[in-house]
Amino acid sequence: MKATNIYDEKHKWVMFGRDPDKPEGIIDTNQYLVCKNDRAIILDPGGIEIFSSMLAALLHHVSIEQITDLFASHQDPDIISSLGLWDQALPNAKLHAPWIWEGFIRHFGLSSIEYVPVADDGGTIDLGGVKLEMIPAHYLHSSGNFHIYDPVAKILMSGDVGAALEPIGADIFVDDFDSHIDKMKMFHQRWMPSNRAKNDWIGRVRKLDIQMMAPQHGRIFKGENVGKFLDWFETLEVGAAISK
Repeated sequence: MKATNIYDEKHKWVMFGRDPDKPEGIIDTNQYLVCKNDRAIILDPGGIEIFSSMLAALLHHVSIEQITDLFASHQDPDIISSLGLWDQALPNAKLHAPWIWEGFIRHFGLSSIEYVPVADDGGTIDLGGVKLEMIPAHYLHSSGNFHIYDPVAKILMSGDVGAALEPIGADIFVDDFDSHIDKMKMFHQRWMPSNRAKNDWIGRVRKLDIQMMAPQHGRIFKGENVGKFLDWFETLEVGAAISK
């Protein structure tokens, strides 16, 4: 599994993904590690099938004792089906996840890790020096869904918003926004069910100072491409399954 530092100033952000050894037929995912001093959190830790490679890659950056928190933006298996294995590896950690999905997420295996339910209006995760904001993103695409905003690094981990389906080996950052649209359009039209929810989210995030938008699939948007994505997404009609 490939690891890439995307921010390393007052604290560190590391992206994990582009796994050439992932099982065939499994969607490629991005996982993120945020480190501050002796504390670390894994954002959307991934599916059960990548647990071993994810853990091995993580240990090049932090010790197992430093990982005190996990975050699940919603309940999908590509995000959190590895939970039962993390529960064995991190018995004293906390899992921050939407309150609405607790009864579902526990099916992935939860015994030792503490479930911290996130209220609908969000909240913060204090890593001891940096406070990560949980931004409501309900119905994009899950009915209980959050994104993570780091006001120091100015990074928004945007879950499935901004996602693109690309082959293994794609670049880390979006270089040509216009050519990237074809990789995103169908995904957003089919998986995002509500224009009202989409516009509510856009209104929230336009108030944030975002230098990077890091989705759970595909490439990271940087600089002016963040604004280009918001403009494009705002005009996109979503929530229609078209049959012929």
